[in-house]
Amino acid sequence: MRTLIQTLFFFLLVTQICFAQWCHQNSGTTLGLGWSYFLDSNLGWVVGSSGIILKTTNGGTDWLTQPSGTSQGLAQVHFIDTASGWICGESGTILKTTNGGLNWFNQVSGTSSNLSDIQFVDSNTGWIVGGDYVYTTILKTTNGGINWFHQLNSPGSLLYSLCFIDSITGWAAGDLGNILKTTDGGTHWLSIYNGSYNFHSIFFTDYNNGLVVGWDGVMIRTTDGGSTWIDLSTGISVVWVTAFFVDSFNGWIAGFDYLYYPKILRTTNGGDEWSYQNLPFSAAVVSIFFTDVNTGWAAGSFGTILHTTNGGLTFVEEEQNNELPAEFLLSQNFPNPFNPSTSIQYQVTSISFVSLVVYDILGNEIETLINEEKPVGTYEVTWYAANLPSGVYFYQLKAGDFISTKKMILMK
Repeated sequence: MRTLIQTLFFFLLVTQICFAQWCHQNSGTTLGLGWSYFLDSNLGWVVGSSGIILKTTNGGTDWLTQPSGTSQGLAQVHFIDTASGWICGESGTILKTTNGGLNWFNQVSGTSSNLSDIQFVDSNTGWIVGGDYVYTTILKTTNGGINWFHQLNSPGSLLYSLCFIDSITGWAAGDLGNILKTTDGGTHWLSIYNGSYNFHSIFFTDYNNGLVVGWDGVMIRTTDGGSTWIDLSTGISVVWVTAFFVDSFNGWIAGFDYLYYPKILRTTNGGDEWSYQNLPFSAAVVSIFFTDVNTGWAAGSFGTILHTTNGGLTFVEEEQNNELPAEFLLSQNFPNPFNPSTSIQYQVTSISFVSLVVYDILGNEIETLINEEKPVGTYEVTWYAANLPSGVYFYQLKAGDFISTKKMILMK
C-alpha cells in the first residue's frame, strides 16, 4: 500500500511539474466558479454559484470566503480600487461593497432578468448587460449604483458580455449573433453584427481592435471598431467562454470542449495566430484574468482555480542537481541552434531570488521561465518554443547581484 501511495504521489508531482505553466490552486470549494477580477498580482476576487465570493490577498495561495447575503448565482465581479466593487448575477442581483468585500449590500436593479456582465469606468459610471430569451437588458448607473436605469429593455436576445474603452464607447455581445455598439455612453445602441452565432465574450483593446468568441469554436475579429469582421473560428467542438487581453498583442481565450475538458488559447500578435496551452486535467474553465503578460488565473466548475506566472506560453521543465556549485553561473543552452526545445543550466551558490527571462532580438520579453527564490544548487530548465518563429533569442539570469545574458537560436 505504501508503495502504491508513493507511486501515486510521484505521478502527481511529475504531473504538476510537467504542466507547471498552469497549476491548481486550492479554492476551498466545489461550487462552480465564474468570473474573477484582480487589481494586482496579489489582490483579487472570484464569484460563482450559490452566492459564493472568494477573496485572495496573496495571489491565490489562500482563498477566503466572503459573505454575500444571497444564494443567487453570481456571474461577474468588478472593482475600481481596493475598497469599491460590484457583482451582478441571477434574477437581477446586484451587490456592492465599499470595504473590499467585508460587507456586501444589495442594490435595486429594477429587473428580474439574469445579469451576466458588469463594468465600471469610474466610481460613478457603470453598465450591466443580461436579459433572457425574450428580452435584451442593458442597465446604467451614474451614481455608483444608487440608481440603475434601463438603457435597453426590449425584445431580443440575452447579452453575455460588454466592454467599454471609455465613458462613451462600448460594445456588447450575446446570443443569436447579437453585437451592439454605443458611441454616446449607451444612450443609443446600434446593431453592428447579425448572424447565427451565439457569442459569450467580447473584448476590445482600443477603439478599433476587438475579438468576440462563443459556442462551437466561434471567434471573430475586427480591426475597424466593428464595421467589418473576420471569421477566425477554430472549427472544433469547443465553447469559448472568455476573451481577455493585457495589451494589443497578448491575449487569451478560455473555455471547454463538449467533454468539459478545459481549453486555453494564447496569442502574442494580436490574434493573427493562436496556440493551445498545456493544462492540468480539471473541470470546465469559464473565465480567465491576467494582471500582466505573465500572471493570470482561470476559474471554472467544481471550484477549479488555475494559476500561471509565465503566461502559460510554453512548456517548461526544471530539474535540480544536488551537487553544490562553487560559483554563480549561467551556461550556454544546449542544443544550440535548437528546435523546438533546449536546455538551460544555471548555478546558485546562496539562497537567492532568481529570475530567468527569455527576450527576442528587439528586447521584448517573451517568457519568464523562473521567478522565485531558489536554494543553493545547480538547476536545468527545458524550454519548449514550438509556438515561436525562428530567430535569435536571448535569455538572462538574475540571482542576487549576479546578472548574465546569453544568446540562443531557434531554427525551424
